[in-house]
Amino acid sequence: MEQTEKPKASAEKGLLEKIKLCLSKKPLLSPTDRKTFDHDFAISTSFHGVHNIVRNQSKIRKLLWLLVVLGSVLLVVWQIYSRLVNYFTWPTTTSIEVQYVEKIDFPAVTFCNLNRFQTEAAAKFGVIFFLWNIVYKVLHFQEIRSNYTGFKEAIDFLASHQNFSITEFVKENGFYLNNSTLLECDFFGKPCGPQDFAHVFTEYGNCFTFNHGEHIQAKEKVSVSGRGLSLLFNVNQEDFTDDPDLGFVDAGIIFVIHSPKKVPQIDGLGLSSPVGMHARVSIRQVKTVHQEYPWGECNPNIKLQNFSTYSTSGCLKECKAQHIQEQCGCLPFLLPGNGIECDLQKFYNCVSPTLDLIEVKGLCTMGTHNSSCPVPCEETEYPATISYSTFPSQKALKYLSKKLNQSQEYIRENLVNIEINYSDLNYKITQQQKAVSVSELLADVGGQLGLFCGASMITIIEIIEYIFTNFYWICILFLLKIPEMTQGARPPQPHLGKKNRIEEC
Repeated sequence: MEQTEKPKASAEKGLLEKIKLCLSKKPLLSPTDRKTFDHDFAISTSFHGVHNIVRNQSKIRKLLWLLVVLGSVLLVVWQIYSRLVNYFTWPTTTSIEVQYVEKIDFPAVTFCNLNRFQTEAAAKFGVIFFLWNIVYKVLHFQEIRSNYTGFKEAIDFLASHQNFSITEFVKENGFYLNNSTLLECDFFGKPCGPQDFAHVFTEYGNCFTFNHGEHIQAKEKVSVSGRGLSLLFNVNQEDFTDDPDLGFVDAGIIFVIHSPKKVPQIDGLGLSSPVGMHARVSIRQVKTVHQEYPWGECNPNIKLQNFSTYSTSGCLKECKAQHIQEQCGCLPFLLPGNGIECDLQKFYNCVSPTLDLIEVKGLCTMGTHNSSCPVPCEETEYPATISYSTFPSQKALKYLSKKLNQSQEYIRENLVNIEINYSDLNYKITQQQKAVSVSELLADVGGQLGLFCGASMITIIEIIEYIFTNFYWICILFLLKIPEMTQGARPPQPHLGKKNRIEEC
């Protein structure tokens, strides 16, 4: 190491000697020459007011012009400082614009039955509600109560049914969509049926999405307001049930309207339609554009592995899936990804504690730019206005009773009519924009310089050249000439002999 450092040191020393030798050849300006240089700069610079200080013979006028110039400089410094401070607070403005169109895309709609399990299967597997509590915790944090009345029964069930698949149970024994549960379907005057719905798992078990992202219906656009999707469901209360402890004690259909490429988020956003009612839903499309950090909170570089479009709900699911797969070596069926499905033992022994750890340590957060899942840079939402009327009327009740071969009481207690349409053919864009761009900042700074000092970019270059030249002469004076003058003033020492100045240095 010492041998390698010596050549480097000698090379640096040689370079320094060459620089000193070069600078020593430069003539040092006399005080008169320096005054002439300063005077020439003052009378030739484009910085307004400086030449008035130099040319005026009257001391009073010189003082007045000096005060004017200094005051203008102070004002421009204060103005530029305030502009820079304002710019680095990253201000934004929000613009709202309504666009009217001839045709508009119809959203996706996901439907679920409030009673999620078939009555016969739920009676046979009484612990299914407790088990679903554990599974449901994947989507929403929920404490698993150890004092549950069937807790011991559930533990015994887990021990004796190790191959029990909650996925297959829900799919086979949950709500289903066929001609007996979907009695009528009409989309923009065209008939539709169960084949036009895609099956999805949510916190409500089996749910079905109309106008799914890859479905052919997603390519159609609505061209007339007031028409859209009309459905008639039979919730069949006798065949489906749910656990009252979970809070879903109503009878009817819960649905959510969302973008075809977005994950349905029913909890908190779902709209409920009870039995014996006709729900008329009027929607409008709202597009929101967020700015990236530091102006906003979005991050355009985040991409999801399992979803084509970024959304906060999809990101949270992927975040939870990643931590669970790392800790447990499997994936819950409600979360996206390619992995081995977690069995119920893993759900209880590993998945549930991991979810508690994620919640306590805040491993999957949302909202701000530095969180696990910041807000999307662009999202489309469908605010809805819903109204209800009694369904069916007396005459329609008799007609449906004969058509379905069911009693009038059955019709009242099981049928749900839902109609979804656009209120108008327009969409609203809410866009977050930068209040001050870089070009606007430069224009503002340039305007302040021109207003108070008459300065431009060329003026700034002139001042930089002047400062650099003076700095260069000072370096020559203090680094070379002064040491040479002090060394030349010393008495000669006989034992040194005759050497040049470079060698003495």
